[in-house]
Amino acid sequence: MKLAPKVRIQAEAFDIASEIENITGGRPDIGASVSFTGHCRDEGGRLEALELEHYPGMAEEEIARIGQQAIERFGLLGLTVIHRFGRMLPGDPIVVVIAAASHRHAAFDGASFVMDFLKTDAPFWKKEHLKDGGSGEWVSAREQDDRARGRWQ
Repeated sequence: MKLAPKVRIQAEAFDIASEIENITGGRPDIGASVSFTGHCRDEGGRLEALELEHYPGMAEEEIARIGQQAIERFGLLGLTVIHRFGRMLPGDPIVVVIAAASHRHAAFDGASFVMDFLKTDAPFWKKEHLKDGGSGEWVSAREQDDRARGRWQ
């Protein structure tokens, strides 16, 4: 049976410990799990909130495609990706990637690969809401994200 990534896009917060247990619990074949959690940062104290939108259906499909590539490329034994949408406050968790494998290098590489592609390929949009009452720009893709993605080519 072919392993598929577990992908969820939701407004609600997630419980990282429970998600790790869902992948690793009762699995003696897993020797390593790596989790990455991305949080909303305050951008030097000027950010009140970050608004995240996504393209329903397409976002899940794209994340699943990226996740399947990671599973096959790194021999992952489990992969969960959860991305939130809606209004996030500084410090709020936005995304979690949990990769499980027989060995640590595969788990680290799998999680890193997923995040590098998620940042550039998944259809999400972010808009800043500033403390001064203004509304910032929709956040554009960053050159550093493209470079990070390029290292896997």
